[in-house]
Amino acid sequence: MHIRKIFTQIEETRSEAGQLADEPLRKVAVIAVVKNPLAGKPYTEDLSELTDASVAIGREMSKRAQEMMAPYKAVSYGKGGVVGLAGEQEHVVAMLTTVYGNEMREAAGGGKAWISSFTKRAAPGGIVEVPLAHKDALYVRSHYDGMSILLPDAPLPDEIALICVYANRGRLNARVGGIPADSITGEDGLV
Repeated sequence: MHIRKIFTQIEETRSEAGQLADEPLRKVAVIAVVKNPLAGKPYTEDLSELTDASVAIGREMSKRAQEMMAPYKAVSYGKGGVVGLAGEQEHVVAMLTTVYGNEMREAAGGGKAWISSFTKRAAPGGIVEVPLAHKDALYVRSHYDGMSILLPDAPLPDEIALICVYANRGRLNARVGGIPADSITGEDGLV
């Protein structure tokens, strides 16, 4: 699948409410803008062409994201995407299925929890809010977060913008309870 561009967005928060963090919160997003081969075409039942192509793209994106996370390791993640106006929302959803998610999990050193996601159809210049959750247990409330991604010139009507996001920790000053991240055990990621 033709990739027009790949770009990254990095955010590092070092303090919150005047409290210095013992470790900064680093969020890394990698965005790949790809040609949508189904844009402008009549309804197509089989979207496997998009799902199949997402494996290699997801692998490249996730690898880049992990490089940008250094020296930290990813402990939470999320995914998202925007399809251009000549495509269907289902086109971007087809590219963010389990096979794409598996590439994200592998790059993060594994993950037991499903990956939060958000998709929409839009013109270039929008902002996408990608949700984040702990990679091993969805119920770790301290890691409920997100990242705002600016797509300045994407997607064009015949494109799809795919997004993977990783973070190295939960929110700074998290204190509203829930399962602590250090208590996660078991195959299902539950305590």
